Amino acid sequence: MSYRDYVIAAYTVFAVFLLWDFIVPRLQLRRALRTILRSRRARQAVAHATADAPLQRD
Repeated sequence: MSYRDYVIAAYTVFAVFLLWDFIVPRLQLRRALRTILRSRRARQAVAHATADAPLQRD
C-alpha cells in the first residue's frame, strides 16, 4: 500500500465517521420527538374520552 492509498483510506474513514456523527443524532432526535408526540396524543385521547363520558356515582 503506497502512502497515497493510505491517505485516501484514512480520509474515507474520516468522512464516514463524520457523516455518522451528523446523521445519528438527528435520527435519535426524530425518534424521541415521535415518542413524545405519540404519548401526548394518547393522553389527549384518554382525556377527551373521559370528558365525553357521562358522570356516574358509585
